[in-house]
Amino acid sequence: MIIDTHGHLVPPELLNTVRKEAGRFPSLRIVEDPAGLSLAFGNSKPSRPVMKGLSDVAGRTAWMQKQGIDKQVNGGWPDWFASDLPPEEGEAWCRMFNEALQSACRAEPRFVPLCLVPMQDGARAAAVLKAAVAAGFPGAMISTLPRGIGSVLDAPDLDPFWKAADETGAVIHIHPAFDAGESRVHDYGLANGVGRVSDAIVAMSRLAMSGHIARYRNAKFFAPIGAAGLPFVVGRLKRNHAITPGTHDPVEAMNLMYTDTIEHDPRVLRFVIEMMGADRVMLGSDMPFPIGDHEPMTIVKNAGLQPDQVAAISGGTARKLFRIQ
Repeated sequence: MIIDTHGHLVPPELLNTVRKEAGRFPSLRIVEDPAGLSLAFGNSKPSRPVMKGLSDVAGRTAWMQKQGIDKQVNGGWPDWFASDLPPEEGEAWCRMFNEALQSACRAEPRFVPLCLVPMQDGARAAAVLKAAVAAGFPGAMISTLPRGIGSVLDAPDLDPFWKAADETGAVIHIHPAFDAGESRVHDYGLANGVGRVSDAIVAMSRLAMSGHIARYRNAKFFAPIGAAGLPFVVGRLKRNHAITPGTHDPVEAMNLMYTDTIEHDPRVLRFVIEMMGADRVMLGSDMPFPIGDHEPMTIVKNAGLQPDQVAAISGGTARKLFRIQ
């Protein structure tokens, strides 16, 4: 079974639901854009218009068929994680989104859903995660920036969420934010080229050095794009650990993490496998976004791997991790 572990889906029915039930969310503003529905959460600026590929189920399954992919794990769209809503509205939004996503995945059983949780409130995020796991979700997709620019995942008041992830054994896909507040990446397409990685490597390094990954080790920490680049700096972080009291071992943390194959260069994929092990790396595409890998098995085939490594990466590990029958 070939499993793509990194996809994004905005359920088609959710688009209609948002328009019909906008009154439930006083802090939500709908912007009807010719390019697609755009939403402004709280005081934030409107999101990018939702692109067609995010809700095109027929197009996605046709692509999967062409690529030989049997299952795809889908989280939501980071632009619509709604972390700028007040906590009560954020929880209601996440529960509405999760209901629509689970319905879409039941209608298309090749899809596996990752839930949305209101990270602006650790206790509410814990409650939504527990409810989602009980309903059959294998985990959640969250942002590197739980409350917008400058926020951190190791904030003490988020401990209830991490405890819930640990207790349920949930997969937590920690996805780079669209805008991490770094103005230097706004030229040359660098927001996609390096901005996502620079954002994610800070978030994952904090979780490693704070001890969160080791402390909540029953949770499955999934950081895309070569573990957010952590394998390239883990030696430096190890040295930092030796000279910085109160920090935790980053090597131990990296050894507990999972990642995907969205490296776009087989040499880099081989290095990530050497550093983390083939059983910690899983196939990923980032569909439907252009920066993703739209022929994800190609890099696996070109990396010169052993058959057992290919088997683990292409679906063996993901089947166990995401509890796929």
